[in-house]
Amino acid sequence: MNSRFSLLFKGMLMGIAEIVPGVSGGTIAFITGIYKELINSIKSINVISIRFLIKFQFKKFWNHINGNFLLTLLIGMIASVLLLSRIITFLLDNYSFQIWGFFFGLIISSAFLISKSIHNLNFQNYLWLFLGLTFSGYISLVAPSSTPNSIIFIFLSGAVAISAMILPGISGSFILVFLSKYEFILNALNNFDFNVLSIFILGCIFGLLTFSRLLSYLFKNFNDIVISTLVGFLLGSLVKIWPFYEVVEYDVNNNPLYTNPVLPTSQLLSEIIYFVIFSLIGIFVMWILEKKYIGISKSN
Repeated sequence: MNSRFSLLFKGMLMGIAEIVPGVSGGTIAFITGIYKELINSIKSINVISIRFLIKFQFKKFWNHINGNFLLTLLIGMIASVLLLSRIITFLLDNYSFQIWGFFFGLIISSAFLISKSIHNLNFQNYLWLFLGLTFSGYISLVAPSSTPNSIIFIFLSGAVAISAMILPGISGSFILVFLSKYEFILNALNNFDFNVLSIFILGCIFGLLTFSRLLSYLFKNFNDIVISTLVGFLLGSLVKIWPFYEVVEYDVNNNPLYTNPVLPTSQLLSEIIYFVIFSLIGIFVMWILEKKYIGISKSN
């Protein structure tokens, strides 16, 4: 059993992980020993729980979904997200090469970490890894740097991002980076833009109730294929956070719409050094987490 304070703290750690691309809230849940309870609690939001709710049997509904557990985690996560969103926005505006370098290192390490969950390294799994890498790399190159701010796209972004919470190794914020919605949602949080946030939250609820079950099924029945594809997806999407690029086309607001990654020149020597150093720091941070992850998984 988790004490209320301990659970709140674990929720805060998950919130921190979810807002940093490359660190997964699912990994933190696994490390801190609450992953299975979290998944089972999410799955318990089903037809039975809805029946309790319709019949106004609120106590049965709350107990069925493990409400105290979920609410305490949620409060901790929200507190971390609200606190950290302003800090990360400031860092992205003022220290972009350092921050994207840090995220770059985190994602490389995350790919290595979750690859350890592949049971059989055979031709089929290497093929799925290659397909995942090719697909995400291609999408990262051809997709616009800015994506629609329509209700449907914000809703879907929330649905897909929250589904990543149940995946040890891949974070919701990483999905938002891939969808070019990371800074957009951060700004919505900082400015308390309830119109955007309400749509995003509805998407999150939809994702938890639908996509999370599908992902759980896929992991249970096709673990190696899913993990191999995810590793390729992570590696291919590094193109998306590569901070050295040339702008090919601007949108009507003069924001970069299409960009091409380029190799940095010697004129950007200081930026290159910052990027490399902070990439190594990101790798080191995930190495520390990995050591703890391995230690706990062996002891369980």
